[in-house]
Amino acid sequence: MAERTQPSTVEPSQLRRRLGRTGVWLSSLAATPAARARKAAAEIEELGYPALWIGETPAGREAFTHAALLLSATGRLHVATGIANVYGRDPVAAANGAATLAEAWDQRFVLGLGVSHKPLVAPRGHDYSAPLEYMRDYLDGMDRASIELPQAETPPRMLAALRRRMLELAARRTQGAHTYFVPPEHTAKAREILGPDPVLAPEQAVVVEADADRAREIAREYAAMYLSLPNYTNNLRELGFSDDDLAGGGSDRLIDAIVVWGEPETIAERVRAHHDAGADHVCVQPLADSVGTQIEHLRLLAPALLG
Repeated sequence: MAERTQPSTVEPSQLRRRLGRTGVWLSSLAATPAARARKAAAEIEELGYPALWIGETPAGREAFTHAALLLSATGRLHVATGIANVYGRDPVAAANGAATLAEAWDQRFVLGLGVSHKPLVAPRGHDYSAPLEYMRDYLDGMDRASIELPQAETPPRMLAALRRRMLELAARRTQGAHTYFVPPEHTAKAREILGPDPVLAPEQAVVVEADADRAREIAREYAAMYLSLPNYTNNLRELGFSDDDLAGGGSDRLIDAIVVWGEPETIAERVRAHHDAGADHVCVQPLADSVGTQIEHLRLLAPALLG
């Protein structure tokens, strides 16, 4: 592996301390009214979670303005993009936007970058034929950007990464990797590829529900879109899941590997499994039908996850 470089002045050890051991991932905030999203961020901070991860899709909020919305509602909470789509803005805009957010809100912004997925990128007029090379060139462009802002530090960057080559790029060029829709077995594999220093932050979907049939129904609703995207299905095949596991909304084996359900202590055991496998930070995503219910589930989980 080539020598590792860090365009940010933030060391992985610093980022590890800032994010803490367990944070929150809420895709629902991208389509929630702004006032409710701000309130949700403040509630998550009040519960003691140190970091909130947000996504970016063509149908939801633009990632940088969304981050500003949430940062402005909080005083300690770190906000991380999981991820900002590199096809959504050029490298100079990304570098300047990240620097603006970090400087304005006390270095509480973490820039997670990703190549997204061909079905989401191609309709926007982009060529998705070489996403790894595109990401490498994008990072080069960010590094060349001349930023004239009163920065205390260059904000940390992380890459959405599932398979070897993107994980290796994350280790060489950023502070770490953000993984999504993965079991602890993938976390162990990712840690081996990354090496000991980069930050590894997997997402973990959870259902606070003890009934197996109802919990798996909720989990399959969540999994449906991801099981239609080759980046995720190819990664699952590498982990040993078969075409039969991927069919019909996902086998019970696959669904239970990706989404943990049950009582708070059962959910906390899965989070610990990611930590034991090498994760530094696990961002928990409660699956529920409203932001209010998600916050309530985070409240129920807090003693087991943050205690």
